Amino acid sequence: MRLTLRALVVLTALGVILGVFLISLGFFRSEEQAKAEGRLSLYRSMVISEIERFSHLTYVLARDRHVMDTAAGRATDVLDRRLAAFAAESGLDAIYLMRPDGVTIAASNAGTPESFVGQDYGFRPYFQTALAGGQGRFYGIGATTGLPGYFIADPVRGPGGETLGVIAIKLDLTDLEETWRAAGEQVLLANRDGVVLLSSDPGWRYRALGTLDKEQRARIARDRQFPGQALAPLDWRPADNGRAVIGGAERLHLSGMLTPHGWVLHYFADDSAAVTRSWLLAGIVTTLAGGGLLASQVRRTRRIGAALRRSEAEEAQLREANERLAVEIEERRAAERRLARTQDELERASRLAALGQLAASVTHELGQPIAAMRNHLTAAEIGGQSEGRLAPRIAAIVDRMEGITRQLKFFARNDREEFGPVDLFAAVQAALALVEPNISRVAATVSVSAPDKPVTVRGNQLRIEQVLTNVLRNAIDAVEDRDVRRIEVRVALCDGAGRVEVRDTGHGLGQARLEDLQEPFVTTRESGRGMGLGLAISANIVRAHEGRISARDAEGGGAVFCIDIPQERDDAGASAA
Repeated sequence: MRLTLRALVVLTALGVILGVFLISLGFFRSEEQAKAEGRLSLYRSMVISEIERFSHLTYVLARDRHVMDTAAGRATDVLDRRLAAFAAESGLDAIYLMRPDGVTIAASNAGTPESFVGQDYGFRPYFQTALAGGQGRFYGIGATTGLPGYFIADPVRGPGGETLGVIAIKLDLTDLEETWRAAGEQVLLANRDGVVLLSSDPGWRYRALGTLDKEQRARIARDRQFPGQALAPLDWRPADNGRAVIGGAERLHLSGMLTPHGWVLHYFADDSAAVTRSWLLAGIVTTLAGGGLLASQVRRTRRIGAALRRSEAEEAQLREANERLAVEIEERRAAERRLARTQDELERASRLAALGQLAASVTHELGQPIAAMRNHLTAAEIGGQSEGRLAPRIAAIVDRMEGITRQLKFFARNDREEFGPVDLFAAVQAALALVEPNISRVAATVSVSAPDKPVTVRGNQLRIEQVLTNVLRNAIDAVEDRDVRRIEVRVALCDGAGRVEVRDTGHGLGQARLEDLQEPFVTTRESGRGMGLGLAISANIVRAHEGRISARDAEGGGAVFCIDIPQERDDAGASAA
């Protein structure tokens, strides 16, 4: 009944935590969605503003007297200087005038190595549109400079309305990319064919969001829009619920159309902060609930203490009554018989308690070699190891189990164990060999350092290996769910005692104390991962060796366990601990 009630309480608590997480996740993700929509609107406005702020310049220049005169056949030097001044003042890449056949006759960059003068741009769509009487617009890689730009063109007409030429400007939009990149955003601008024109990631530029058909590729090649570019597909995939996977990472995905070009601005936002904040809120709720439960337990403990004190007072009164009853011989004899029966019951209870402790110790101590044997057998089945290689390992583990059963006689006898010199480095190596399958399972990195001379202590070899095995297993379990899985073992000599220091990069001790962890059945592992006897047994073994075990949180994360055991003394008459 108690187990059912506890299970119901645990399930209810988990349900509440999950509910808080899901509700908060929906709220925080809606906040990230609204924030992303705002950023998309801002960047869309920036792009439109950048390409439209000079949209009327070609219309004005087409009606400039110097432009019209040069298009009609006058000398170009005056117009070259005038266009150069306009380009420098407005920050344009270039302003240039072309004849009706597409050949450039005047340009702001005339006289430079990258001059447009004499170049034929009759193949460009913006020139053909302007020559037909409209305003031409086009984005592509420059045929002369090899640099991308946005081109705007208008026809230059004579007094009779005849077309004398085409005036065009080239804008550099790459500053938008720098703005996106500096803000740490993931943004790309694609044309109506799905080819990326601008991007916060240079590796995305001139990639295709979809598959280009033969007609599209032929038109792009004819217009020389992206010369020398393979237009390979971009590593991205739209997902459900307004999300997309790009570069192997899932992101929130929003897009906006830019008319009349048919361009699409794509914005990718990392909303992992919403998950983190949701877990944080769930953790706060769990902490508050745990605090309430702890307060309830404190009040319950106080009530039990008061009841115990009342019980002690009643027991004192009972003793006084027994003393009065002792006056009568028959009553004293009856009391003695009752006392004898009580002593028999206590002895039976004591034997049952010892048997329970022995059973728990056997279960815990044999669990390590049995798990190691199972891991070796599984590894042999998977890796196809021969029986010849597996048999020595299984035999060593069986020897280890036999040694443990011999040790467990400690619970049934009072005589002292056989102590002798023990090489701490050899004990560390033996313990590491036993937990090797556990190390391989979590892919942990283990390093061992020891002085050149052996560090010899007085003790029982198997019991010391037992302590080291427990501490190493705790370290392996601590680093299992960490990004960095590293365990450092150091053997040293310190103040007349041999020391083994085990340092891990796990979650550390946190709020737990070593004194609490040394109590039987106290564990920091989740349910089903341990009985909480490892440190309790280890602490008893170290005390039996007149040693000391300590633990602390390591700088930078993790925990450090130190085991100090007195050195082997030269006098043969030293008594065993």
